[in-house]
Amino acid sequence: MNSTAPVAPPKQSNSRLLGLPRETLLIWYEDMLLVRRFEEKCAQLYGMGMIMGFCHLYNGQEAVSTGAIRGAINPDDYVITAYRDHGQAISKGVDPKAILAELLGKYTGTTKGKGGSMHIFDRAKNFLGGHAIVGGHIPIAAGVAFAIKYRGEKKVCLCFMGDGATNIGAFHEGLNLAGLWKLPVIYIIENNKYGMGTSVERASAVEDLYKKAYAYNIRSEVVDGMDVLDVYQKVKAAADRAREIYEPTLLEIETYRFRGHSMSDPVSGHYRSKEEVERLKKSDPIIHLAETLKEEGMITDQYLDEAEERVKKIVQECVEFAENSPEPPIDELWKDVTIERSGE
Repeated sequence: MNSTAPVAPPKQSNSRLLGLPRETLLIWYEDMLLVRRFEEKCAQLYGMGMIMGFCHLYNGQEAVSTGAIRGAINPDDYVITAYRDHGQAISKGVDPKAILAELLGKYTGTTKGKGGSMHIFDRAKNFLGGHAIVGGHIPIAAGVAFAIKYRGEKKVCLCFMGDGATNIGAFHEGLNLAGLWKLPVIYIIENNKYGMGTSVERASAVEDLYKKAYAYNIRSEVVDGMDVLDVYQKVKAAADRAREIYEPTLLEIETYRFRGHSMSDPVSGHYRSKEEVERLKKSDPIIHLAETLKEEGMITDQYLDEAEERVKKIVQECVEFAENSPEPPIDELWKDVTIERSGE
């Protein structure tokens, strides 16, 4: 296979909205808006001391989770990711109330308050985490895809990572196995330009990260991560191909985080200028989609106001649920830690 061959886009209408129904596009818009408002509330609660520990927010990258997860794959497909996972969990259908409860360390959280921000997990939704060790989940995604192929299922596994993870040994091991065994996994690099505070060009000998797939005979492509339609179109093409012929793909999705690396990092950080942040905020994926829908006559300002109110209500319900949820009982400290074997 020629790994540099261009990926053929799916058939589409002449409309820049790809012929998608209005109802679908509005679901995507409100999914993106919910992720943004949820993360803003998380930042507020963190500042109040109600969320503790590490917390990495998704502001600016919403088109990636919505286009790839809510749009391009099926509900029974698998998603595995790194530690910037709240938005991806929401797009996968994980209850945002349970996500916020987990962030507050409550017993009603996705892992009973024991995982926190970096370890959101929901087996019922096939959302497999939330992994804090950089790059550690990439071979696991190959294992999930191997299980899909072994069972003869028509499913895919999306594996999200940051640009910094492409410099980790596990990245190369995972891609080698995926390319060797022809696994139905789609590796998605969310290239937000910085691994913590280090720019891509200072950390990677290959700045065009999609080219790293060439070594493993895997198709790869660059995606506009500030355009939910481009994300949907290219992830869906890769997913359709993976289902049909069990073939992996690497997508470099170019995006940008509007906040710092984590809540311990200033909004812009000392490694990037305020001018850069403000310039790239002009490519806000939520505003971009709203303007496109208005220009196509699909929505009005009244709809935008009503959507804002609906999303704010959902976020407030999450806060009330999490605040009123119980703390984990003390005996949870010893559960899922050791195995007791009788007679030994």
